[in-house]
Amino acid sequence: MSACASLHNCAERPLHAGARGHLMTMASDAPAPNMVSRLAPRLVALAVPITAVVAALALGAIMLIALGASPLSGYAALLDGAFGGWNALADTALKGMPLLLVGVGICIAFRTGVVNLGGEGQIIAGALFATIVSLSIPGTPRVILVPILILAGAIGGALWGAIPGSLKAYYGVSEILSTIMMNIIAAQFLSFLLLDWLAEPQEIRIQQTKRLSPNGDLPVLPGGTRLHLGVVIAIIVAVVGFIILFKSSLGVRLRAVGHNPHASKYAGMPVQRSVVEALAISGACAGIAGAVLVFGSESHRLIGEGGAIGFTQNAGFNGIVTALFGGLHPLATIPAAFLFGGLLTGGIKLQRELQVPAALIVALNGVIVIFVVGSLKLRTRLSAWAARVGGAAQ
Repeated sequence: MSACASLHNCAERPLHAGARGHLMTMASDAPAPNMVSRLAPRLVALAVPITAVVAALALGAIMLIALGASPLSGYAALLDGAFGGWNALADTALKGMPLLLVGVGICIAFRTGVVNLGGEGQIIAGALFATIVSLSIPGTPRVILVPILILAGAIGGALWGAIPGSLKAYYGVSEILSTIMMNIIAAQFLSFLLLDWLAEPQEIRIQQTKRLSPNGDLPVLPGGTRLHLGVVIAIIVAVVGFIILFKSSLGVRLRAVGHNPHASKYAGMPVQRSVVEALAISGACAGIAGAVLVFGSESHRLIGEGGAIGFTQNAGFNGIVTALFGGLHPLATIPAAFLFGGLLTGGIKLQRELQVPAALIVALNGVIVIFVVGSLKLRTRLSAWAARVGGAAQ
């Protein structure tokens, strides 16, 4: 019998107590990694995406020169628009907030071995759930209503994520295809509801709800800026995501399934349930982003004018790049989201100061995405090399 066939047959049998004890003994006898072997891969994982962004900005400089603009003036305007003062920092944090929430969910899904491309639809589902709850109980006190709305957003996103998760786990449907299809369904459903059922009654029908209950407004943080509680909620979600992934038995199971589903099944882990849980949790994070986008907005209403992208601002897809830039680590996704939020806010000032086409900003963001995603394999190889070098120095 071949080695592959033997492993396949073993995967069908439960792991007996003796084997488990032997594996635990081997793990306990393994030498603890030294400081170099721990830090070297992390430093490499941080250096590679930063280098990718620098390279992308260099290409962006060439694009600016081709348009007759000064790259130095352009990037100075970008930095000033993103980080030049408290108001700019607040706007950057607000732009990065939905990216962080989606990114944390992406970290959980990807580490479980599933690809969640359904952030856009999950944002919309969370926004719709929270909006309907707000319209149903508008008189609820603010201290109670705000947590309820955040929870409603999480539930909406979780349900929208659990559907492709179940299709993947129990029927073998590709989650890449199903999550993208769920985005389209959510966008059309949003448009349908805002055409009539949820639309504000007026002579000229606009795709938006009426002004939602003031009790559901997210409190603005002190400091005289537009910064609101949603940014704090996003950071809390990132910390909770870190605890789930790396400090809980659930996280151990999810990461084990992502690393090797066959071995996880051999060890008695519920692989199918883990896939559904991962996409549900990922969807919940995006759903919270949807609720925050509604109740943290200046209009305090759900608006569908401009299509679904006008509401989500492409956070469902940009959040994927944010998570990848952060090395699929929830805490590292926090600064990554702030950086990409800065690119979005600073790009507006760059366009205004240099009078360049808006398409340049879209192209610059696209170039950064290509460079960051394209560097993933290089980062994996360099991190593995750094780990081997650190282990040899032990």
